[in-house]
Amino acid sequence: MVPAQFKVLSEAEGECVTVERPNGRSSLLVICEHASRLLPERYGTLGLSAEALESHIAWDPGALAVARGISRTLDATLIHQRFSRLIYDCNRPPESAGAMPEKSEIYEIPGNAGLNAEERLARTEALYIPFHDAIRALIRDRKARGQETVIATIHSFTPVYHGKMRAVEIGILHDKDSRFADSVLNVALTGSPLYKIERNEPYGPADGVTHTLVLHGLSNGLRNVMIEVRNDLISDQDGQGVVADYLTGLLRQSLDA
Repeated sequence: MVPAQFKVLSEAEGECVTVERPNGRSSLLVICEHASRLLPERYGTLGLSAEALESHIAWDPGALAVARGISRTLDATLIHQRFSRLIYDCNRPPESAGAMPEKSEIYEIPGNAGLNAEERLARTEALYIPFHDAIRALIRDRKARGQETVIATIHSFTPVYHGKMRAVEIGILHDKDSRFADSVLNVALTGSPLYKIERNEPYGPADGVTHTLVLHGLSNGLRNVMIEVRNDLISDQDGQGVVADYLTGLLRQSLDA
């Protein structure tokens, strides 16, 4: 048991995981690891400015809105993390330096500097383990009732990284199992694509971003894909709706294929 002084969430803050449409009929299971920039009360601001806490280092802006749009239209179950990846990045394993980063792009994160083993364990047990246990439970329950599961994780990325503009607008990512990503790309690149779409950009497996896909997709033999959307495209409600509708179409056609 984690000592009281390392308790991450208060009882008032509730669970770290939210599941929407738990009985969704679609085979698609939508996952959003970086849905929120909310910090647990005990951590204050982690020593960061308001600007940093609103930026992409704290969350994936627009990703949850897009994920919800996909979930709503397809009647797909959606699961998302309620707290910021600055406390624990649920798309990283506990041994990864990026799970509780001391620095993210240009920002030093004072509240994550020099964490001891007890603090790291407390965050892992409070945020990472319940999140992935909830995904496992969903997959297990769906299998028990004969419902297929295809995993899609939804993320967003910053248009400028270390001073360099990124031309790609939507990335279709995969690890060793490219079956579903191939289907999505085939649909997306047929005709005249609405967006500039690339495979494993602006990140790929070598960057350690496919942890959730490996943990729940590859390990269970499930088709899977990670979708990255440049966040300037989904900075407002109109953009989020357009991208969600577009991705819903891609995913629906890919599931049918």
